[in-house]
Amino acid sequence: MTDERRMIQQAARDFAMNEVLPLANKLDPEQGDIPMSLRDKLAEMGYFGIVIPEAYGGLGLGAFEYVLITEELARAWMSVASIIARGNGLGGGFTAEQRQEYLPRMARGEFLGAAALSEAEAGSDLANVSCKATRDGDGWMLNGSKMWCTFADGADFISVLARTKPPSDPHRRHEGISQFLVLKERDKFPPGLTGSPIRKIGYFGWKTWELHFDNFKLPADALLGREREGRGEGKGFYGAVSGLEVARVHTAARAIGLARGGLEDSLAYAQTRVQFGQPIGEFQAIRFKLAEMATEIEAARQLTYFVATEIDGRRRCDKEASMAKLFASEMSERVTSQAIQIHGGYGYTKDFPLERYWRDARLTKIFEGTSEIQLRIISDRLLPRVKK
Repeated sequence: MTDERRMIQQAARDFAMNEVLPLANKLDPEQGDIPMSLRDKLAEMGYFGIVIPEAYGGLGLGAFEYVLITEELARAWMSVASIIARGNGLGGGFTAEQRQEYLPRMARGEFLGAAALSEAEAGSDLANVSCKATRDGDGWMLNGSKMWCTFADGADFISVLARTKPPSDPHRRHEGISQFLVLKERDKFPPGLTGSPIRKIGYFGWKTWELHFDNFKLPADALLGREREGRGEGKGFYGAVSGLEVARVHTAARAIGLARGGLEDSLAYAQTRVQFGQPIGEFQAIRFKLAEMATEIEAARQLTYFVATEIDGRRRCDKEASMAKLFASEMSERVTSQAIQIHGGYGYTKDFPLERYWRDARLTKIFEGTSEIQLRIISDRLLPRVKK
């Protein structure tokens, strides 16, 4: 770790513990939204533009610094560690003109996005999308539904995956899918787009939506990826799955941050909670749990750092990114569950943040590709399938 990275990490740690954690402890139990004042502070820190090049007003840093900051924010509130991806993680498929216009605003937190990729019958199987975009004069007409679109209401734009033509072969369902840029006014849905909040059990601080497009008109330049060879109309699937290494290492860092919250709170509790005349931290059963939790966290962190380094070095690491996401998310649920166990009955209340860590850790095993999808990716790289 370089001195510069340690400074970035410490600044993020101070920010998370002083600015984010108190709000998380207050707002999560009442399912409140991340306040605009905190989003403004995130923007002032430059966290919406960590990986956006300096030429566009971003910090111009890499995936390594991205995961350093993400872990610290997730230690306090995973939703805040996630909202920074609405600047850093979106913007793929922009034209040169769109990059000039949007990326500086994105880095300032003034142009944040949401992703409408999944559908009721297309969760991990993105090639099964049925939302359709048809030609409408020079533009497009969008019809269909989308699921799991977090931040759809608060976003300034939504990236939508829709089918524009049928695949040439039933075995090539990923063909004929395109990505579109839907510009919108913040905190509103434009005519032709309606949404219903999903009743989720965690990941509070922002809402996750089911969206419905009904004859929603788009201009011709809403088609994303049209300047890149091999992307554009009918090639949107590739755009949607490109860059997943960054998304997965970002999720690994979120999982590690949550687990760290469980460990650090448990270390403090073990020194103050007295049972049988002594702090519970004196009991070997508790000490060994803490040791195992710390070891698992460090193992996940080192794998995550390795993947981030590979991404920054522009080396292929899709298998390793899946390993990091799989290991960190599974680890996070185990560790946060152990943290609840150490706290006993108090861990099963909303008086402590343990239940938030555990609820959100559970989600890391599902979004950005379930654990089962990661296992499929890893196993397919280890043992290629026989062509039929």
